[in-house]
Formats: sequence, structure tokens, C-alpha cells
Amino acid sequence: MKKQLFIIRHGETDLNKLGVVQGRGVDPPLNEIGRKQASLFFDRYRNENFDIIYVSSLKRSIETVNPFIQLGIPFEKHSDLDEISWGVFEGQKMTSEFKNLYNSLLLKWKEGKFYEHAENGESPIQVQIRQLNFINYMVNQPPEKALVCIHGRAMRMFLSTLLGESLNRMDEFPHQNLSLYKLNYDEGRFTIDLFNNTDHLH
Repeated sequence: MKKQLFIIRHGETDLNKLGVVQGRGVDPPLNEIGRKQASLFFDRYRNENFDIIYVSSLKRSIETVNPFIQLGIPFEKHSDLDEISWGVFEGQKMTSEFKNLYNSLLLKWKEGKFYEHAENGESPIQVQIRQLNFINYMVNQPPEKALVCIHGRAMRMFLSTLLGESLNRMDEFPHQNLSLYKLNYDEGRFTIDLFNNTDHLH
């Protein structure tokens, strides 16, 4: 069964702008810029005839694809697509002290220590397990062209998993608010068609 996935990161929120960590437990709406980004993406891709939309359970993800939902395209919320939980980091601003802790955690992940996590947060392995639940569900569904709205760190892990890469390569998948990765699925394998594309925002 062939499929096309259009995977986007949600639009900007005020906390993105302020450099505050959101994660799974902080759920702000889009700001004015984020709504504009969503509108620009919609203008470019409204005629793609998506069969289905998959979104996380978080407000910023749902608001980003709302223009497509208003067209009557079926959509499903999946908490397995939620952002990683950053635990005690959530809601915190990127002070130099916090940045050191954060960078230390990212380094551990790059070294393959995927069970490491922020205090009270999730590890990459925990996120990957829930994302695999979604992936196994999705590839066995009839819809062939899907729009998937996800979150920054979760998006890096999602792409790594879809493409069969180790999670220590997750930082090789850059992103920004409302950037797009387009993937094709055929004979049990995903390949990249568009990489971190933002043409629709310009």
C-alpha cells in the first residue's frame, strides 16, 4: 500500500517566541504569527486533497490544521503524537543554567543513552514507543494521503523512526514552525521527498 505523508510542525506560539520550553504539559494556543503561518500553509496546500489529518492532542497542533478541518477533511487526534514531556523543564525560560542542563541531556541522547530523561519527563525511548503505536496504526489504515501535525522534538524522533534511523541522528532533521517534510511510503519503506521545506511561508 502506497502512502504520502505531509508532516508539519505546528505554528508559532508566544512561548516559542519567548524561548520557553513547552513540551507535553504546556498547551498554549498559536499567536498571531502562528495563525498567519497556518494560513500560508493552507493557501499553498488546500488543493492537495488530503484523505485524512492526524494531529496531536495539543491545542497548537489542532489550531494549525484547523483550516483543513473546516474543509470537512476527516481528522483524528492521537496523543501518541504529542510533544516529548520535558518534565521539570516545562514552562521554564532558557536561562544559561537551564541551557547547560538541556544541552547535557541532548548530548547523552546523541551518545545513544535513550533512556535518559529530564526529571519527571519522558525519554526518547518512551516517545518512540508511543510513536510506533501510531505508525503501526497509520500504515494499516486505508487513507493514502495524510497531513500530520506534530511538535519540534517529537518531529525529530518521528522522522528518525519512520526512516529507520537511530534516534542519535534525530538532530539531523532540522525544523522551524510550520516547516514541512514530505515522505513517500511504498513496500514497507519511507523515503523523503521534501526536506524541511518552508517555501509556503515566503
